[in-house]
Amino acid sequence: MNKPFVELFTDGACSGNPGPGGWGVVLRFGAHEKELFGGESQTTNQQMELRAVIEGLKALNKPCQVALCSDSKYVLDGMKSWIHNWKKNGWKNSAKKAVANAGLWRELDALAQPHAIQYIWVKGHAGHPENERADALARKGVSSLRSW
Repeated sequence: MNKPFVELFTDGACSGNPGPGGWGVVLRFGAHEKELFGGESQTTNQQMELRAVIEGLKALNKPCQVALCSDSKYVLDGMKSWIHNWKKNGWKNSAKKAVANAGLWRELDALAQPHAIQYIWVKGHAGHPENERADALARKGVSSLRSW
């Protein structure tokens, strides 16, 4: 049985690094789209990039073929290359130090398992429509933290 095909566009943003941050997701399944966003009061840009992918994958209710489009080489390189050695080396990096954001990486790794994911890099702030939407949602996530 073929897995359904889903496009997942993600982005993270931070106002200060660390500082208040937000994440945004555009999910597309055929003609259907869903937008998700959220924020955290004290975080980093890298953490928000990871959180965007995590929340996007959490929104899938069955195993899918996923085209994950992100402007974060940190997330894409981490999932395509680095994570294999991190797991093999007990979540230590090549310098034998603890992997930064290991909790988020572990959560992302677990959520990715049931899916067939193709990792696609898109240049950020270059007019890619869905990346621009994900970026706007991430900034909306930051704005949602402001108290009125």
